[in-house]
Amino acid sequence: MFYIFKGTNKDTTRINEAIRAKELRVVSDDGEQYGVLTLREALEKAQEAGMDLVEISPNADPPVCKIMDYGKFKYEKTKKDKENKKKQKQVVTKEMRVKPHIDTHDKDTKISQIEKFLEKEYKIKISLRLAGRQKLYADQGIKVLDELADHFKDKAIIEKKYGKDQIQKFVLLSPKK
Repeated sequence: MFYIFKGTNKDTTRINEAIRAKELRVVSDDGEQYGVLTLREALEKAQEAGMDLVEISPNADPPVCKIMDYGKFKYEKTKKDKENKKKQKQVVTKEMRVKPHIDTHDKDTKISQIEKFLEKEYKIKISLRLAGRQKLYADQGIKVLDELADHFKDKAIIEKKYGKDQIQKFVLLSPKK
């Protein structure tokens, strides 16, 4: 099982003849130290074991190489990476837009929708949308944002709140755990 990969590696790990250093610190598969060997001696040791010589730490002086089954190592690494990717939790952000002149019924509808999103553990961005002459009533829009943020202060954490000098005004809510 002595593989020679020429340029087909995407991960840039050097193995066997692709290793360029003249002297290497060699470690066996079970952790036994062979010490500093020449490249030829290290390749012979790997061939005797029926495994590959894999450069683990290329920046060390001398570079550290390990005698191992590279195909098995690569397979287990991809398997572990897939498991870690499954365990990751994706954060979903939902956006609710409000206008300065919003009716109470419309506000109640938005509040019930935000509560549903918080139950599903989504982050919610409540943004103020001003168009045309509504920009004159930005202070009323800010009051609406404040009312919504105050309504959810016990159910959610207010992560970000608009700044005075920001053009876009929004409030970012994340669910309490």
